Amino acid sequence: MLDFINYPVSAILWFWHEVFGFVLDPASGAAWALSVVFLVFTLRALLFKPFVHQVRSMKKMQEFAPQVRALQEKYGHDRQRLAQELQKLQTEQGFNPLGGCLPMLVQVPVFIGLFQVLHGFHPGAPSNFVFNAEDVSSFVAADLFGAKLSNTIGQPPEVLAMFGTDRPSMLAVGVPLMIVAAVATHFTSRHSVQRQSADAAANPQTAVMNRMVLWVFPMFAIIGGPFLPLAILLYWLANNCWTLVQQRVVYSRIDREESRSAESAVVVDGATAEASTTASPAVVDAGEPARSADAERSADAADAPARSAEQPGDAPGVIEDRSVDGQSGESR
Repeated sequence: MLDFINYPVSAILWFWHEVFGFVLDPASGAAWALSVVFLVFTLRALLFKPFVHQVRSMKKMQEFAPQVRALQEKYGHDRQRLAQELQKLQTEQGFNPLGGCLPMLVQVPVFIGLFQVLHGFHPGAPSNFVFNAEDVSSFVAADLFGAKLSNTIGQPPEVLAMFGTDRPSMLAVGVPLMIVAAVATHFTSRHSVQRQSADAAANPQTAVMNRMVLWVFPMFAIIGGPFLPLAILLYWLANNCWTLVQQRVVYSRIDREESRSAESAVVVDGATAEASTTASPAVVDAGEPARSADAERSADAADAPARSAEQPGDAPGVIEDRSVDGQSGESR
C-alpha cells in the first residue's frame, strides 16, 4: 500500500550502504548504522526549505495572534464569517497555518516506510524492496556492539537467539540510544518553545502544549524504545540531532535578517528627521526679512504725523521767519 514510499526510502538506504560499504566492511554494523543516519540527513536536507517556511509561518502566526483573537471575539457566533475573515487575514499577511505542519507530516510516512523496510530484513528473505537476498543477509548478520539493528529489546529470547544476539547486548546498546534520543527530543522542543512570543506563551492552551512537547513527547523514546528496532532508535536520534542544529542555523539567520531590517528602519527614520530639522530654519529665515520690512513701514507710517507737525514749511527741516516779513510791510 505504501510501496511508493517504501521503495524510495529503501533506495536511499541502499545508496548510502553502497557508499559506506566501499569504505568499511559492507556487512559491518557501522556501515549499516551510518547508512540509516545518512538516510535521515538526506531526507531532512530535502525538507530544509519547507522547514524555513514553517519557521517563518509560525512566527507570522505569533505576530498576528492578537488580530486572530480579536476576530474570534468579534465573529465567534458566526463560524462562516470567522472563517472568511481568517482566510482574508492569512491572504493579506501571506502566511498559512497548514504550511507549518508540512515538514512534520512528510516525516510520518517516511518513518512508517523505514519501519516496514527494516521489518523486511529477516533470515531467509529472498528480497526486501530494492535489496536482494545478499543485502538482506548482510543486514541480518550486521551487529552494533553485539546488538542487531533489525531487532528490538522486547523480543522473546528465542527470536533474539535466531538473529544471533541476546537481551543484555540489546539493552547495552538500546538503553543509551533511548536516553540520548529522549534528551535530544527535549532540547529541540525547548529551543522551539523559547522562540514563542510572550502573548503565545501566556495562552493556557499553549502552556499545556509546551509542557507536553517538553516532557511527554521525549518520554515516548523511553516508553516505546523497547518495542522499536535499534535502527529506528538511530533514526530518531539522528533526526533530533539534525533538527537541533538546523533550528540554530535557521533561527540565527532569521534573527540577523530582522536585525538588518530594524537597522535599516532606524536609518530611514533618522534621515527623515534630519531632513525635517534642516528644512525648518530655512523657513524661519525666509520669513524674517518680510517681517522686518513690514515693521519698518509701520514705523515710518507712525512717525510721519509727528514729523509733519514739527516742520510745517514746504521744505522739511527749515523753519520760516514770519516776523521779518511783517516788519518789511510796516516800513513800506
